[in-house]
Amino acid sequence: MTDFLTSIYPWTKAFHIMAVISWMAGLFYLPRLFVHHVERSDAIDGLAPVFEMMEGKLLRLIMRPAMIATWAFGLLLVFTPGIVDWSAVWPWVKGACVLAMTWFHHWLGLRLKDFSDGRNSVTGRQFRLMNEVPTVLMIVIVLAVVVRF
Repeated sequence: MTDFLTSIYPWTKAFHIMAVISWMAGLFYLPRLFVHHVERSDAIDGLAPVFEMMEGKLLRLIMRPAMIATWAFGLLLVFTPGIVDWSAVWPWVKGACVLAMTWFHHWLGLRLKDFSDGRNSVTGRQFRLMNEVPTVLMIVIVLAVVVRF
């Protein structure tokens, strides 16, 4: 099995990077949609359901499959011999950040449910602040993987 993982390593890495890019795009965009949903949906009658449809499709059709693919290809990379040095700090930092990013993904899903149930209590400003979470996590992950501190 390890020979197989080693032989497909370039493909695994490529698909992992593509999945991460897709997931990150959604993690950056969904909170911005929430900002507009909170601040603009009352301005035009019938706009809230349009936001909910857009947000739901983004989460279900793009973000969730991308997150699953990111995890799947990432775990294949972890199990590929010689890729991860567990005595270093970087894989632990990356792992913690990926767990935090996954938590954030699920937090966004709960906020979408709040909108659907008509009980959103998060303001546009709070969504703007939360929009910085994936940016900070991405910076830490990229530095950890590339610099390997």
